[in-house]
Amino acid sequence: MEQCACVERELEKVLHRFVMYGHQSEERLDELLRSVCEIRGQLVAFGVQDGDLSVLSQTMAQCCKNIKETVQMLASRHKDIHGSVSKVGKAIDRVRTKTHLSNIFLLQRVDYHCLNFDAEVSAVVAETVWDSPERQKYLSETIVEHLYRQGMLNVAEDLCQESGVVIDMSMKQPFLELNRILEALRMQDLRPALEWAVTNRQRLLDLNSSLEFKLHRLYFISLLNGGIGNQLEALQYARHFQPFASQHQRDIQILMGSLVYLRHGIENSPYRTLLETNQWAEICNIFTRDACALLGLSVESPLSVSFASGCMALPVLMNIKQVIEQRQCSGVWTHKDELPIEIDLGKKCWYHSVFACPILRQQTSESNPPMKLICGHVISRDALNKLTNAGKLKCPYCPMEQNPSDAKQIYF
Repeated sequence: MEQCACVERELEKVLHRFVMYGHQSEERLDELLRSVCEIRGQLVAFGVQDGDLSVLSQTMAQCCKNIKETVQMLASRHKDIHGSVSKVGKAIDRVRTKTHLSNIFLLQRVDYHCLNFDAEVSAVVAETVWDSPERQKYLSETIVEHLYRQGMLNVAEDLCQESGVVIDMSMKQPFLELNRILEALRMQDLRPALEWAVTNRQRLLDLNSSLEFKLHRLYFISLLNGGIGNQLEALQYARHFQPFASQHQRDIQILMGSLVYLRHGIENSPYRTLLETNQWAEICNIFTRDACALLGLSVESPLSVSFASGCMALPVLMNIKQVIEQRQCSGVWTHKDELPIEIDLGKKCWYHSVFACPILRQQTSESNPPMKLICGHVISRDALNKLTNAGKLKCPYCPMEQNPSDAKQIYF
């Protein structure tokens, strides 16, 4: 960082000298131009007489001398700038040298870890996890969906052609519209988003969404930002707030109160917070959230969530595997599709309550709900039926025997 700061200081010096050189050059050249214009004006106005030739000769000689001195002075100062530019180059070379050495050291470390990385990962991941064509198809579809979400439509089409994945147009169309509207919002164009919100007004109201109001609010603020010339248009546009008066009364009052300061500028008024630029990023997030909710999609890409979760879980699993090998407990973790411990991924990854049967290793459902035994342990109904023998059930975790009919269904 110190070398980068040194380069920045040298660059600032060079830029300052270039600016000063430009100003001084313009001043001296303007002086010479005025001097030459004065001599030319005298010659045109009074003509040349025999008695004035000596004076004119001296004046012209002095003018030529000034021009020559100016050219020499500018050339000398330009040469000084070359020295400053050379210092910048030397500073960059020093940074390159140190960066090159750091990269060599980093590559050595990376290369060392890579020698062991494959073995460690293969120890915690099933080798045949992607051997199934069905799983490969699911993975390809997930990647294509992620590319559609990111607006990388051409890349997604190429992947579909090379992998043989067939994507229905009904799946592709929502992403096309979503990216088109988001791109317009990033360009601060609210019209496509407003048209979409008006078309889906009832569905947004069913979600208790405030998206349409926030879009109208932001458009109204953009009119306020235009100054007193947009006052009449802003007043007329305020009619769009009428359907939202009951839910957003306070916000509408603030917007209408800001009109009082329109002549003096909203930025100089108590309502200056209305002009904060982070509102555009916020409206993009709100639109993405509500649009995905209407389309039945998650707000975040499943691929990005899975990747982030894997990055958090992999180091923990590698450490556990290392401890198991050191203590020679080879039978503790035998199934690669089952985690030996629960890994906390944070509240960000909490989407809904899930219970997986510890016996059958299957997620419970409405047809196969979780059942609580008298001893307090919980298993799935299918597991309970399979463990029942001669009208008796022995808990798989404790030796308590009980009647299967005493088990109670649990609701999350």
